[in-house]
Amino acid sequence: MQLTERIEKDFILAYKKKESEKVAVLRMIKAALKNKQVELKKDLSDAEVLDVLIKEVKQRQESIRQFSQAGRHDLSLKEQNELEIIKSYLPSPLTTGEMRQIAAEVITELDVSDAKGMGLVMKAIAQRYPGRTDGRELSAIVREMLST
Repeated sequence: MQLTERIEKDFILAYKKKESEKVAVLRMIKAALKNKQVELKKDLSDAEVLDVLIKEVKQRQESIRQFSQAGRHDLSLKEQNELEIIKSYLPSPLTTGEMRQIAAEVITELDVSDAKGMGLVMKAIAQRYPGRTDGRELSAIVREMLST
């Protein structure tokens, strides 16, 4: 089943169960997907849907960080709940050990030996494992590997 179909079915199910928070989040996702579809003037592939979901996750993470800094824990909690719903549609994230192994393989494959090539390594990993890496954690791992 395609990701868009799964989102649509979950939306209908949540609507019937009167899960207002989940309905609101799924409606927002559907709107973002529709906007992307209009922008590209074609039906979205699962990879493009994944890109939209990743963007929504990043927006929620930034909002959580800002609300927490401002002491607005009520809004931070709301964003956290939305984030969990969105993350349920993403593939399972890579563990730190898996990211280390992948980073080592990509560094060897691309023959990168210093921090100047960090961008190449990050880009290659992001393309191979979309939505499965935490950018900050991966960046720290790659930086550490390239500095030693």
